[in-house]
Amino acid sequence: MKKTLLYYFIFSLLTGTTVYFLQYFSVPLPRIIRFYLNDFLIVPIILYISLQILKWSKNDVNYTLSLWVILYLCLMYSILFESIFPKYLARYTKDIVDVILYFASGFIFYYLQKSKK
Repeated sequence: MKKTLLYYFIFSLLTGTTVYFLQYFSVPLPRIIRFYLNDFLIVPIILYISLQILKWSKNDVNYTLSLWVILYLCLMYSILFESIFPKYLARYTKDIVDVILYFASGFIFYYLQKSKK
C-alpha cells in the first residue's frame, strides 16, 4: 500500500474534522478555510474509503481506481452539491470554485494513487 496516499487520507480527515468542529463552535476562520477547504478535502476522503472497500471486496491489494471512476465521483459531487442541493436546501450554495476544487483534489488523489513509492 502506498503510504503517501494513507498519510494524505489521514491528513485530510483530521483537517476536515477539525474545520468542521471549529465552525460548529463558531470559531472565526479565514474565508478560504471556511468556504473551500472541506470541499477540497472531501473527494480524497471518499475515494480513499471507496478504494479500501474495493480492495477488500475484490481481495486485491493492488486494485486502483481508474481516472474515469474518479472523474465520475467528482462530477456527481459537482451536480449534487452545486446544482441540485442549492435548489432545495438553504445550507448549500452554488459555487464554481467548489467544482474546481472537487476535480483538483480528484486529480491529486489519482496522482498519489498511481505514484511509485
